[in-house]
Amino acid sequence: MPDRLQEGDLLAAVDLGSNSFHLVVARYVLGQLRVVDRLKETVRMASGLDGKGGLSKEVLQRSLDALARLGQRMRTLPEHRVRAIATNTVRQLKNPQSFLVPGETALGHSIEVVSGREEARLIYLGVAHGHPPGRRRRLVMDIGGGSTEFIIGQGFNALERESLQMGCIASTRRFFANGKLSHKRWREALTDVSAEFQQFTTTFIARGWQETLGSSGTIKAVGEVLSAMKLTRGAITPDALGELRDELLKASSIDDIKLPGLSDERRPVIAGGVLVLEAAFNELRLSRMQVAETAMREGVLYDMLGRVTNQDPRDASVAALEERYGVDRDQAGRVEQTALALFDQVARRWLLSDEDRLILGWAARIHELGLSIAHSQYHVHGAYLIRHSDIAGFSTTDQELLSSLVRCQRRSLPSGLINELSERNAYATIKGIMLLRLAVLLHRSHDPHTLPDLQLLGTPPKLQVDLPRSWLDKHPLTRNDLEAEQSYLAEIGIELAFGPAD
Repeated sequence: MPDRLQEGDLLAAVDLGSNSFHLVVARYVLGQLRVVDRLKETVRMASGLDGKGGLSKEVLQRSLDALARLGQRMRTLPEHRVRAIATNTVRQLKNPQSFLVPGETALGHSIEVVSGREEARLIYLGVAHGHPPGRRRRLVMDIGGGSTEFIIGQGFNALERESLQMGCIASTRRFFANGKLSHKRWREALTDVSAEFQQFTTTFIARGWQETLGSSGTIKAVGEVLSAMKLTRGAITPDALGELRDELLKASSIDDIKLPGLSDERRPVIAGGVLVLEAAFNELRLSRMQVAETAMREGVLYDMLGRVTNQDPRDASVAALEERYGVDRDQAGRVEQTALALFDQVARRWLLSDEDRLILGWAARIHELGLSIAHSQYHVHGAYLIRHSDIAGFSTTDQELLSSLVRCQRRSLPSGLINELSERNAYATIKGIMLLRLAVLLHRSHDPHTLPDLQLLGTPPKLQVDLPRSWLDKHPLTRNDLEAEQSYLAEIGIELAFGPAD
């Protein structure tokens, strides 16, 4: 596990949104997080997307410049106390590495891409920590630049999560591309946006909620405009929202929008944001929305706090997968124990991290997930389930790593495996695959008896599994599997020996 937090330690979260990048730095004080600094960079990353999944050079450079400025603030923080999360725009890129590789260099820290539903969980966690916990069920809505998230939750737990591909930038570009505004165009756009809600409104309304909260830039801006117009004291209601829309449409173009309390920075994307908000009020039958001061970046901070205080939400998610797919936990535990024992022997000389150990342990716990579908090719089935499931707490990168380990636990390794992995993850992933394969192989018989003391010697490309000859003589199947493993690993340039060390 990463080093435990000490009193006064700093944590930092970076939210790489489609409209703005946000950094929040907090100090750990008496078991709580106290925000000490905030930075915001408006980059309008979503505006640089083209129809082929590319990002314009201008927007890429603007984004990298912003990341370099944010990175300076975190330069002294260790990796395990920083999390940078990329959201919708990076999810839309055909080649995310074209942004992630230079982005990580500029920021000085790794960047994780999260799914829309994981983004929703982090948003809810941030909003929940900014409001007194209670038994009331809450609906939280967050309009970003490229997507909008909806969450029903109670306390700190998200119960329902949805993410729609519409945000203030995306909707403005889609419906008001030439900057022209009119009531007719608005009505047509509202019909199109409202149709997107059909996929989840029935489920949400059936679940129900007693309080509605909105977070992030668009909703905050709307609250400030309504307050400046003296329509509300910052809350959002259907009548007030209607008046704001009518005032907005008095302008014939986006450039001419003049609303009290609206910043010049927000003006170019406010139309798309208000459009999505009006559709949400209509389709979810909202009567009042309070504006939250916290959002995803605070959620990332509290998620990190859980990870370093033995309350990692990913543990609960893996346990849920074990339960859902009927995993043999005794066998999984044996494989996990051996895999981690081997990891601990080699971690320092193989330059592996605490996070690598966590990923390996989770992969061991769910390596037989695919047996719930079929024994034949169960490692392939398991990898597919992991890659395409919504797993709370895991970034897209985490799930890809888990999937790779489970896919490669047995038999021949997929051709092109190394090329499929990003450069930043290839080294640790290949090492984790070798450790998991050995652990799975050694426990193939599902025998509850403990293994003899074994040592993993050497560093790739040359490895030696130190096992007593007498034990190997009594376990001919294991000997045969180790001989097969020699051939499999040779395909990726690894030379494996086994038996007593000289």
